[in-house]
Amino acid sequence: MKPELGTCYYPEHWSQDMWQRDAERMIEVGISWVRIGEFAWSRIEPQEGKLEWEWLDKAVQTLGEVGLKIVMGTPSATPPIWMVKKYPDMLAVGKDGHVKQFGSRRHYCFSHFEYRREAVRMATLMGERYGHNTHVAAWQIDNEYGCHNTTLSYSPHAQMGFQDWLAQKYQSPQALNRAWGNVFWSMEVSSFDEIGLPNLTVCEPNPIHELEFFRYTSDQVVAFNLAQVKALRTLTDRPLIHNYMGRILDFDHYKVGDDLDIASWDSYPLGFLEDRSEKDEAFKHTYSTKGDPDFQAFHHDLYRSVGKGRWWVMEQQPGPVNWAPYNPAPAEGMVKLWTLEAIAHGAEVVSYFRWRQAHFAQEQMHSGLLRVDDKAAPALHEAEEVHKILTDLDTNEQQQSDVAIIFDYESAWAWHIQRQGKDFDYFNLIYDFYCGLRKLGQSIDILPPNTENFGDRKLVLIPALFAWNNEIKTAMKNFNGTLLIGPRSGSKTKDFAIPSKLPPEIDYMDITVERVETLRPSSTVGLKNYNGTLMRWFEHITTLNEVVIETTAGAPALIKKGKTYYLAGWPDEMAMQNVLKLLLEGENLSIQKLKGGLRLRESKHHKFWIDYDTCQVKIEPKEKP
Repeated sequence: MKPELGTCYYPEHWSQDMWQRDAERMIEVGISWVRIGEFAWSRIEPQEGKLEWEWLDKAVQTLGEVGLKIVMGTPSATPPIWMVKKYPDMLAVGKDGHVKQFGSRRHYCFSHFEYRREAVRMATLMGERYGHNTHVAAWQIDNEYGCHNTTLSYSPHAQMGFQDWLAQKYQSPQALNRAWGNVFWSMEVSSFDEIGLPNLTVCEPNPIHELEFFRYTSDQVVAFNLAQVKALRTLTDRPLIHNYMGRILDFDHYKVGDDLDIASWDSYPLGFLEDRSEKDEAFKHTYSTKGDPDFQAFHHDLYRSVGKGRWWVMEQQPGPVNWAPYNPAPAEGMVKLWTLEAIAHGAEVVSYFRWRQAHFAQEQMHSGLLRVDDKAAPALHEAEEVHKILTDLDTNEQQQSDVAIIFDYESAWAWHIQRQGKDFDYFNLIYDFYCGLRKLGQSIDILPPNTENFGDRKLVLIPALFAWNNEIKTAMKNFNGTLLIGPRSGSKTKDFAIPSKLPPEIDYMDITVERVETLRPSSTVGLKNYNGTLMRWFEHITTLNEVVIETTAGAPALIKKGKTYYLAGWPDEMAMQNVLKLLLEGENLSIQKLKGGLRLRESKHHKFWIDYDTCQVKIEPKEKP
């Protein structure tokens, strides 16, 4: 499939006499796709049962007749005020017990079944009207699940749903008490309706209580999404999509993606650098107008996995945003670079947010391809340049990478609940491994934790996997390549207990983690004959297997049996490079040490060099053998 460009458009924000010219200008720029409708519930149904389709019919016709393909969004992320008045208990409740009020967006609780039915009703009405419209070529369900901390809700509906979910899973309170270890602190219950939510406790709740609430809530996101999917499947044969966000980890994206055709995400490199990165101030200063060289790529690879190979960027940052602590303008050429980088990782469509900057309401400081006065913003010209490049680029077919990392949402929940060290963060650990591989010139696949077969890959990394499952155990057993496991992998059971035989419980290795310690930022563990240190997390290990790297005190740091390695700590950047280089060389994989912001992405027929330092992009055809 040849990559294409899109944009997000809000016809309800502009007078109808602007629509035709807007549509024509989109075509002139080289835009093929336009997303509409995802926030328009109050205009479609201003009062309960009063449906006003005429304006949306005209928008679809106007955009479609010039040749634009429409992504129609279901508007369940923005229930109108009459809905809230009808169901005042549909509002989500924060961990602090406060109700999240009407007045912005995503103001609903996933556990509220009446609102779920209303969302399905609206999706059904839209599907009946536009499901076979020749101009509507795809559907987006809802918008940005989890954004603004809206996944977890501690409402009465969530409590009742959680109790019922637990009853179905455990069948008896006694079974739950045993699994949870509720004898501790006299937490035993005699009925499921005695189980509250894991908030507002005097100190930390039982970690399995919290983990089960994460699991339950994730299931509600899946169910909410699936309800609309089922409604639309009977009314349209067009692909169904959701647009995920960057570093939103509190529901299982793989499970949501199982019910959809395409995964997409909203890429805001500068906003995320300021808002979601834990890099130091010097790094943020260096890349303040360019973005982290690896953050976008990580999410491209993650959502390629979530979408089982099919994925888009539904919203690409075109200029300063309005929601980060600081909102600089992208350096010249960066919007072009971000777009081509997404395409290098296999994006079918890159869609810019938004077409025209709004002059009112919450996002009026958020840039678009056009300014408020209808003049071109800088990104418009860069989009035009990308379109010219794409006319000469054939389909960018992806290929299986030699290297892969397992990424697990449940592990992110577990290590959020029980960090043990203040700065232990699952995302940051996985991201450090990912960045380390990228700096050595690797293209990387991200795999879900239930992967049954690693295929003919050469190297697979499994850091900090919370608990083993049968699928991944099978994949590990049958894998002919090199495995790197740890730190902290297999350190808990599925019930959030320490295994009685002690971690990591790798059947074919003689290795025992006897105790762990977390290190202050000022403390590290040195490595003998290797540059770099272990930081944040260190495991004291006994083993009869080969010790490849020792600490300066003589303790095992990297252990090996056959082609399986176990790493006993969190490596700093230098140690990470040394460990990964050792593993890559063991598989005779090509290594290119890339400095600064230079990165490489290989697809089946192309090499893409992406340089976040000079803001230049170079595309070369892959050399023929």
